Amino acid sequence: MSFFQRYLSLWVVVCMAIGVAIGQWLPVVPQTLSRLEYAHVSLPMAVLIWLMVYPMMLKVDFASVRQVGRHPKGLVVTCVMNWIVKPFTMFGIAWFFLHVVFRQWIATPLADEYISGAVLLGAAPCTAMVFVWSHLCKGDATYTLVQVAINDLILLVAYAPIVALLLGVGGVHLPWTTLLLSVGLFVVVPLTAGIITRHVVTHQRGDVYFNQNFVHRFDNITTIGLLLTLIILFAFQGETILSNPLHIVLIAIPLVLQTYLIFGLTYGWARAWHLPYPIAAPAGMIGASNFFELAVAVAISLFGMQSGAALATVVGVLVEVPVMLSLVHIARRNAPPSYNNHKG
Repeated sequence: MSFFQRYLSLWVVVCMAIGVAIGQWLPVVPQTLSRLEYAHVSLPMAVLIWLMVYPMMLKVDFASVRQVGRHPKGLVVTCVMNWIVKPFTMFGIAWFFLHVVFRQWIATPLADEYISGAVLLGAAPCTAMVFVWSHLCKGDATYTLVQVAINDLILLVAYAPIVALLLGVGGVHLPWTTLLLSVGLFVVVPLTAGIITRHVVTHQRGDVYFNQNFVHRFDNITTIGLLLTLIILFAFQGETILSNPLHIVLIAIPLVLQTYLIFGLTYGWARAWHLPYPIAAPAGMIGASNFFELAVAVAISLFGMQSGAALATVVGVLVEVPVMLSLVHIARRNAPPSYNNHKG
């Protein structure tokens, strides 16, 4: 791993602190950035996520996409865990902790709002950041793309009904513009750029140069993009976090437990089915991580900026990166030695 990747957990903590400090002492920064958005999607955030995803898209060789059909079990694991298991375990775990375990600290109406935010997170499998986690755990970039693409298609038709079912909310308003714009910015644009870059470079310099030299020029860009993204996120949400320290911790507990549970079930199932590590690891990462950009936007749209649901989705952002980094570490430790020692 590179110097940045080796100490990524430390950089995450530093960036969180920097982001909160900017939000507190330089509020003009988030105020200015907040004007640069469309359909609740921050355009500066979109650029940074694009920088994170683009290097992974360079490694996607569409000539090998046809080989994905040789491992249909990976797609079965991903779809079943994300759409039949994950939303319901999220609801159950959040309800148990927020209504039973923590009832003396959280009033029932507020607990209901927090549960709503948790469900919005649990029903939205990751679309953008999963490429980062797949890259860090040395997953198959092509297979990860296919898994994400299928989840995006299911998301278009299943997200609103599942949220409505779990929350008992009739006629849930799903901001389709936000969803479609996010998928376009975080997947379609960097994928198209990656395809064009691969075609141009391999045509001029050959496959060997592209795979052994060119793609490695971008290794640290992904990490830098992630750290800058964190600074912006916490610059926006620092005030909310500082004003609700106890509730932040209480909300985080079921979210963290859910993340480890889903990763364990997904990765364990994939390995029990004898799926190769570079397919099993991204499957676990997709199930464990969340499409927090969509969850935050929907929470604001449904319940308002100051709602408990919006706060819960922000806590999801807060815990996602360090927890997912720990899962990357777990996956790497359980990778076959020959694969884990491979440079790339």
